[in-house]
Amino acid sequence: MAPPGLYPVIEPFHSERVAVSARHQLYVEQCGNPQGAPVLFVHGGPGAGCSTMDRRFFDPRAFRVVLVDQRGAGRSTPLGELAENTIDDLVADFERIRVKLGIEKWHVFGGSWGSTLGLYYAERHPERVLSLCLRGIWLLRQFEVDWWLYGMRAMCPEPWRDFAEHVPAARRHDLLNAYWDLFHSPDPAVARAAAKVWANYEGVACTLLPNPDFVSLLTNDDTSWALARLEAHYLRNQRFSPDDRLLQDLPRVRKIPAFLVHGRYDLVCPLVGADDLHRAWPEASYVIVDDAGHSSHEPGIARQLVAAMDRVARTGSPQL
Repeated sequence: MAPPGLYPVIEPFHSERVAVSARHQLYVEQCGNPQGAPVLFVHGGPGAGCSTMDRRFFDPRAFRVVLVDQRGAGRSTPLGELAENTIDDLVADFERIRVKLGIEKWHVFGGSWGSTLGLYYAERHPERVLSLCLRGIWLLRQFEVDWWLYGMRAMCPEPWRDFAEHVPAARRHDLLNAYWDLFHSPDPAVARAAAKVWANYEGVACTLLPNPDFVSLLTNDDTSWALARLEAHYLRNQRFSPDDRLLQDLPRVRKIPAFLVHGRYDLVCPLVGADDLHRAWPEASYVIVDDAGHSSHEPGIARQLVAAMDRVARTGSPQL
């Protein structure tokens, strides 16, 4: 069930498949007003893909919303593909799509991994970004990765136990590589089962209160497969150098109007990441939602996101 306050259900006015390499085809849809202010929606995961709810943060009279299923995710093909799948590939894809659609500049909206990728895209192409609206800040630093793999045990020991005990005891000191090997098992049933355990661990930690409907979105066969494989791939193989590169490159985007929102009880992406980003970027507006966890399905976060984009519709900026 979607949180209250979103815009009504809407269907795309256009959808297509865009070949971005010999291997990858991306699913791209556009919603809202073809003449409206363009917005790039950057989904989370990596690997989660876009959902029908993601269209509903935006006034369909005001915005032309471009939703892209990233390489290997959602309706893009091949599903769960790791080859030719780097953060720079994804940034290049956004630029290909922007040019193809005849968009000179657009607003960028992303949450969780979408905040990572959206910010990185803006730092690579600041001249193409009108504003940033970022939720559930994740800067892909080592301590944030370690928190997800091990630190969450302090707050949700039961889900962590299910996650850790899916691998042999001798391998629990290195859960990332243990799961990597399971995802590449020659037995598809073993690989798929591990992906569902990984996705369930994330899903149950995403909301402040239990939300079985949300967990089911992440743990269906296709989403769990893409989410688990791509998250492990990015955590293991696609890291920034230096570790705090997103913070070091902030001078490139400091003049772009920005809005940051984070749930105080976010277990997936700890609040300190948002705090670090805002301390380095005080010009950005920043809201902590005191009764929320990680997901954009959290009512308080959804309200803040809709309000931010309504401000963009009125003033061109999401800032308070």
